[in-house]
Parts: sequence; structure tokens; C-alpha cells
Amino acid sequence: MNRFPFTVLSLSALLASLSGTWAKTRPPTLPQDAPAAAAANAQPGPRRVPPRVIPVPGDVSKQLQEFIRMPYPPGVLSPPPKTPQEWGALNKRFESEWIAPLGDLRKQLKVTVEPTNVAGVKAWLVTPRDLRPDNANRMLLHVHGGGYVFGGGEAATNEAIMMAGIGGYRVISVDYRMPPEFPFPAGLDDALTVWQSLAQTINPKNMAVFGSSSGGGLALAMVLKAKDDGLPLPAAVGAGTPWSDLDKIGDSYFANEYVDNMLVTWDGWLGGAARLYANGHDLKNPYLSPVYGNFANFPPTILTTGTRDLFLSNTVRVHRALRRAGAEADLNVYEGMSHAQYAGPGMPEAREVFTDMARFFDAHLGR
Repeated sequence: MNRFPFTVLSLSALLASLSGTWAKTRPPTLPQDAPAAAAANAQPGPRRVPPRVIPVPGDVSKQLQEFIRMPYPPGVLSPPPKTPQEWGALNKRFESEWIAPLGDLRKQLKVTVEPTNVAGVKAWLVTPRDLRPDNANRMLLHVHGGGYVFGGGEAATNEAIMMAGIGGYRVISVDYRMPPEFPFPAGLDDALTVWQSLAQTINPKNMAVFGSSSGGGLALAMVLKAKDDGLPLPAAVGAGTPWSDLDKIGDSYFANEYVDNMLVTWDGWLGGAARLYANGHDLKNPYLSPVYGNFANFPPTILTTGTRDLFLSNTVRVHRALRRAGAEADLNVYEGMSHAQYAGPGMPEAREVFTDMARFFDAHLGR
């Protein structure tokens, strides 16, 4: 009796068949610069990569593909501004670009935006026309992005409009003070002032804090400061691609440099903004770079980033810090997305971002 399940003939046929399958599925030939890359990385040390072309991924929405194809923003590779006047001029340019689409965005998402004042701090009240009944006693506190130096005034409301329209929440967007006139800790103080005022009239368990980029960093920092000061905490936090380390520390600052077509590199206006905002303080101060904070007993947090995001490591590092501290943390990473490209309700990924955040808040906020 044959002890093996295959005869020599059947085993030969099987190997021939597998050989044909492997021939059809084997990886393409290595690129021509592979030998040079191997030689350059033959010794331990930093990774050296050859020049490369990164195609637009085909398995994301057409709208996101258009964002991925976009050229770098004008002037992003110029040296950072040197004077308050130069910072002001750059802020005006960004402000005009960001404000232009807001009228259509408000109409499309059926929200109203009204200027208000909370405990002496300028803010915006963003209200959906169709407020969900279960959100009647809830409120979200929003802190805007813009590198701590841009995006104030009406321009601050873009993300708040998206959350109000898609998630069905009322939102207070803090128009916090910014440098050059008001560096750290002015913005943090403003956000905390608004939070404390709201917490006196609305149950903190019915509120969440959210923001993206510097807004995500500030959201984390203000909750850390509230926790350290023994203040009431929100029921949840949403930190989109947070600027959680102002210094150029983190793998994606290097791996995604020139791949992210929004921020592009730290070595431009971004690094200048970090120094301007910090105003001489240690960049590892957790209220500047919250990744260095103590996240014990921190509220449940949802984090969002993309595979091309310069702040991918900022987001991942915060996720690990939260998990190591035993906090609940939900990390969402979008294919091909550069820094905070979830703008505009016409992009499916944008609706996913704000729908996921709304669901996360809904699961953690009281009624």
C-alpha cells in the first residue's frame, strides 16, 4: 500500500500546476534602483530610500483622488514669516480662501451660524436646522485648526458646520486668541474659560470636545489641563490628526515629508508657527505637546488620520499613550489621505469621518 497520498505522477502534476499559478501571481521584477537601495542600507542606521513616484490610490473616492492629486499649497515651501505683519498677511490669505465656501456649506448642511460671547471669549454658535431630539440637552465644544496662527473668525467654523450638519449636534466653536499678539497659553486659557462656563449650565456628561490639527492638539491639551486642575471633564473627545508634538519628532514627519500635500513639511511655516505659538516655552510641555501628558482617567477619545498625513505619527503616538494609560481610544486611518483632507460633505470619506465621530459621541454622551 502506498504510504503517501500522491503518486509520483500526481505529485509532478500538482507541482506543475502550482508552478503555473506562481508564474501568474509572482511579484513584478524589482525596480532598477533596488541594488543601489540595498547597498545604501547594508549597514544599520537611518533608512535611505531612492527617489520614488507614489501613484494615486484607486480604491478611494473620486473626490479624495482629486485632493490627492492637488499640488502643494502656494508658498508652503517658503521660509516662515519673520514679522507680525508677514504672519498677518499670510493669515488673511488663508482666511479668504477658507471663508469663501462657507455660505454654500451652511446651506447644503442646513445649519445656522451666529457670533456669540461666552464668558468674555468670542465664539460661534452652530445649530442644525433639524436638531436630533436626543441631542436636545447635548452640546459639543469645538476648537479650530490652523497651526495656532490661522483660521480665526468666521473661518473657524468649517469643521463645526460639518459636525452640526452631519452629526445633528449644536456646537460652540471657540474663536480663541492667537499669536503673534497672543501666544501660548492664551488659546488654551480661552478654551478652558468657555468649557468652564458651559459646564455650569450643561451637564459635562452631555458634552464632548473636538477639533482637528492644532484644534485636535488643543482639545487634548485643554482636557489634560482640566483633568490636572480637578475641573469637570467632557464625556468624550474627538482629536482629528492632532498636532500633539510641536517638535519634529515622530516617524511620519520624515516618512510622509513631501508626500502629504497639505502640510508638506515641518521645515516651513509649520515649524515657524510652532515656535511662534510656544513663545519660548519647552515644546515638550504637555499643554503644548499633549502626547507627553498623563492620560490616566482621560475621557474616551476618537482619533482620525490618513496614511499620507504628516501628523500620522502624532495621532498614532497619542493613541498608544491613551491605551497605555488604560483609556478608551478609537483610531481611524484613511487610505491615501493627507493632513485633515476630510473637508466638504460631497466627499464620502468626509461624511464617514463626521458620522463615525457622531456615533462615538452618541455612545458616550448622556441625554
